[in-house]
Amino acid sequence: MAEAIAFDIAAELIIKLSSRALSQVGLWWNLEHDIHDLKRTVCQIKAVLLDAEEKSVTDNLVKVWLEELKDVLYDADDLLDDFSTEALRKDVSGGNKLTTEVRLFFSSSNQFPYGLKMGRKMKAIKARLASIESGTNTFHFIPRDRPAETSFMTKRRQQTHSFEREDDIIGRDDDKAALLKLVLEFQSEENVYIIPIGKTALAQLVYNHEMVKNHFALMMFASVSDDFDVKVIVANIIKSVTNQAPDQNLEMDQLQKQLRDKIDGKKYLLVLDDIWDDDPEKWSRLKKLLMGGAKGSRIIVTTRSLRVAEITNKCPSHVLKLKGLSDDDAWSLFKNIAFEQGYADSTNSAFVEVGRQISERCGGVPLAIRTIAGTLSLKKTANEWHSFKENELAKISQIEGELLPILKLSYDHLPSHLKHCFAYCRLYPKDYRIEVEELVQFWIAQGFIKQLNQGQSLEEIGFGYFKDLVERSFFQEVEGDLMEEMTSESVAGMESSIVDSNKIASDVGEKCRHISIKPSLIPLFKGKKLRTLLHFHDNIDRELSDDFSYETWDLIIANCRCLRVLKLTNLLDIQMISPSIYKLKHLRYLDLSWNDNIKILPKSICKIQNLLALKLDRCYRLKELPKKIEKLVNLTHLGCKDCWDLTHMPRGIGKLTSLEKLSMFVVDKDGSHGGADLSELRLLNNLRGHLQITNLGFVKNAKEKFKAANLKEKQHLRSLLLEWKFDSDDDYDDDDYDDDEKSLENLQPHSNLKELCIQGWRGDAEFPSWLPLLRNLVKILLSGDNFKYLPSFAQLPCLERLDIRFCTMLRYMDDNSLKGSQGEPQSFFPALKHLSLWDCPNMKSWWRTTKPIDDDSNEDDTTVMGTSTMAFPCLSSLTIQNCPLTLMPLYPSLDDKLELRNTSSRPLKQTIKMNINAKAPSTSTSSLPLSKLKSFDVHNIEGLYTHTLDECLQHLTSLNRLTIGDCKEVDLEGMQWEPLKNLSHLEIDNIPKLVSLSIWLQHLVQLQTLKIHNCNGLRSLLPVFQHLTFLEEFEVKDCKKLELSGAGIQIFQDHTSLRSLRLEHIPKCRHLPKWLQHLTNLQGLYLVNLPNLTSLPDEMRCLTKLQILYINGIPQLEERCRKDIGADWHKIAHIPHIW
Repeated sequence: MAEAIAFDIAAELIIKLSSRALSQVGLWWNLEHDIHDLKRTVCQIKAVLLDAEEKSVTDNLVKVWLEELKDVLYDADDLLDDFSTEALRKDVSGGNKLTTEVRLFFSSSNQFPYGLKMGRKMKAIKARLASIESGTNTFHFIPRDRPAETSFMTKRRQQTHSFEREDDIIGRDDDKAALLKLVLEFQSEENVYIIPIGKTALAQLVYNHEMVKNHFALMMFASVSDDFDVKVIVANIIKSVTNQAPDQNLEMDQLQKQLRDKIDGKKYLLVLDDIWDDDPEKWSRLKKLLMGGAKGSRIIVTTRSLRVAEITNKCPSHVLKLKGLSDDDAWSLFKNIAFEQGYADSTNSAFVEVGRQISERCGGVPLAIRTIAGTLSLKKTANEWHSFKENELAKISQIEGELLPILKLSYDHLPSHLKHCFAYCRLYPKDYRIEVEELVQFWIAQGFIKQLNQGQSLEEIGFGYFKDLVERSFFQEVEGDLMEEMTSESVAGMESSIVDSNKIASDVGEKCRHISIKPSLIPLFKGKKLRTLLHFHDNIDRELSDDFSYETWDLIIANCRCLRVLKLTNLLDIQMISPSIYKLKHLRYLDLSWNDNIKILPKSICKIQNLLALKLDRCYRLKELPKKIEKLVNLTHLGCKDCWDLTHMPRGIGKLTSLEKLSMFVVDKDGSHGGADLSELRLLNNLRGHLQITNLGFVKNAKEKFKAANLKEKQHLRSLLLEWKFDSDDDYDDDDYDDDEKSLENLQPHSNLKELCIQGWRGDAEFPSWLPLLRNLVKILLSGDNFKYLPSFAQLPCLERLDIRFCTMLRYMDDNSLKGSQGEPQSFFPALKHLSLWDCPNMKSWWRTTKPIDDDSNEDDTTVMGTSTMAFPCLSSLTIQNCPLTLMPLYPSLDDKLELRNTSSRPLKQTIKMNINAKAPSTSTSSLPLSKLKSFDVHNIEGLYTHTLDECLQHLTSLNRLTIGDCKEVDLEGMQWEPLKNLSHLEIDNIPKLVSLSIWLQHLVQLQTLKIHNCNGLRSLLPVFQHLTFLEEFEVKDCKKLELSGAGIQIFQDHTSLRSLRLEHIPKCRHLPKWLQHLTNLQGLYLVNLPNLTSLPDEMRCLTKLQILYINGIPQLEERCRKDIGADWHKIAHIPHIW
């Protein structure tokens, strides 16, 4: 790796040494000869680096020589950066005395000593390089030119590749079927059965399978990796269950109790991913904690170690050993990638012959196939393929499963700039999910990105680099451990390290340039040449408040003067930033996000004029940005997302014309802070991504200021949020401004915009005329606005999501009449997938209409002239809430969610009556309207009767979740439920006609959750309830006439799957009956407002798996359950959590 980095640094140094600015510096300080000599020496060394690279593989002395060279090249680069930094500082602070390139060091107090200091450093660098140059003769290096390197993605141009990365499925059908059988069907004597397999991708495939999700009550996925620490693994499993890391201060005994609380008695699936440690004792300790699961529980262990597999499952025949891909499958995968670029001819027998031979050498391993095929895809002749096979591939160890040499070979074929970028990734902790945008910014800050085309931003080029590496299989989720091996010392050398222990902190050498570190270890680190210092936050190991002190700031500033990247996020005790931070003058990237206690930044931060990115996202208490921010002339990224306490933007921000990312622009409410106004946005036309402009409701002279923002020229913006944000209704007086002043016309964005959000607009009632020009819009959100009607969105070709909320004045969605808006069906919302309409109480029709629209009558009116041909062609989810919408386009294609609350039933009736394919009617249920819908939520729908809802349910054969509420005319007993065989969740709320559960409910064989609320006519759960034996959660609330106990009532005797039972406000519940003892897997029992329940039965002691008993609003029972002294305490003393 050293030679690749050295080559890159040498090339960059030559460019800098050739610049006109440095020539002027040399003339001024009489260093022109030193600069010339330095350039000559670096050129001579660079010429032999390719030969040195090849020799370093077998000659350790050459490797040492390269490491020494790299160190001095870094120091030379720091020196030249010092020159350019001082030049930039003088340029920013100086007047018009000289040109930009010559205006240096005109302060007489600073001029002479600085020149002497730089001269001494230059001569020292020259001497070190001269000594190293002599080694070129000792090792007899041969000068060699590097072939021109072209980006993989650049060669691809704008072609879309046909190969989708599904190679974890190619040739794995048998393995997948075998694993599914072990997970779902295999009858084991043990409650918890362990299945070792060799591939994470296959485990993930099965883990996400719908049948598997429906089969288990609890699903968990925990990564293990190299360090088999039982405490850490248990914490990770708990985090997988709760989505929250347990308190790091808990002892092991407390953690294991938490774990058992979560999993004991439940049929669970746990994936323990990537186990390497083959210590049987460690595995045994973990296994004991996991054995409390219900019958049918499974643990999938992924490992590439046969020894680990044998330890976790003693029966060899039950170890799922994955075979390599067959020769045909391997070749299919290989040729899809290798011939993708079109440089190699897939019909040429010479390519095919050698390609098949190379494919066979990959041993059927998809990762090896992808890696080598990606490398060969850039080689244009069959001779190059043959040379690769005979030379480089022949050197690779053929030990089974030894993939690292193959990956290293692919790494050796990377262009030098990609080697540099990939090696930098060594700083990420194992299994860390990389944020690509952040990684690219790191690369930019380190100078790894080469801008050959001025038409592309550095960030765009950086994303191209990342795609290059993805295409070559260096980044992927399923084999993260191999990628870490590739970024180990063999690739990254000694210049990068993860510092996560005292020993590593003390051992890291002086030449280390990049580290990720726990802040508490910073005082132990002695290196002074750092270019990167990163802190990656981990919820499980959150830094304590005393880990980062003000003294730590002083250490960083004193010892890390060469820093380019500094990331210190989510530290509890950072309240102030040291004013001395300006001494980090080489800094390009500073991230202080998620530090809640930072309220203000030091003014001196504006002296870091090399700064490219300043990230302050979610510093919630930050009140203002530095006043002289315009001095950060190179700033491209200013992140202040969710900095809710920001009062204004500093004046002068409009001078930062290099800005590409500005997450939020805050208008000064009353002008008391002397903040920037909207006109400062005028020249910021390089802004990209998302921009939020808030407090627009406080802008004076709005027409003029809106126009001055010049949003129309911001062609790179992709998302725009315009937020008026009045503190209260008193802040806005409708008579203050005339309509022209309130018009949105002057906030017109560029037509490239993809997302538009307008919140709290209280101006004119008409939408601006520019909306139809935004042909690239993908998402529109309007919230709390005063619009009475909207222009037609129907012809926007890319619109996928439309969200309208709290528009109380809105009367209709489309200013056209129904007849005028129909046009060609393919042009009516051709891409819309998600539609949400909330709280628009005056909207009765989608279209403008001259006739009044009546509310639904008692008639079953299922036809409105003209609507049958108007339907959303690809809508997936629809929510209508508190909108009396009677006339609208229909929605037969919904396949995700339909939520109807306080709205008309007419569009639903019309949709059910539709024939999706009028030309070719089909009797198949899959062709019926709404037949693919997964979730249906219907509440308080006027005109919805039993037969209509019943007819609707006959269509919903794919439904998983159903909620029916406040439907006064619906009788559930008269409905047929048989088509809903996939239903797993049912909620019934306020159905007055419900007296007993329909016998048809027994067909819901997949039902796991049943909730019944506010059904005061319900008298009994019989006769159907005893058939719902798959139930895991049952809740009944506010059912005044319901009887749960009595002679012959044994409704729960077969419900051994039930995990949670909640009984609330059931007056006739006088005691918990004996059948309670049959709920052997019950884990949560919730008793609320049961006024006639006076005691608990003795059978409570049979509920050995019960973890939570919650009693509220039952004073007499609460008294009997008082700890140690209550009359019923002995019945419940075994329950861990009693509230």
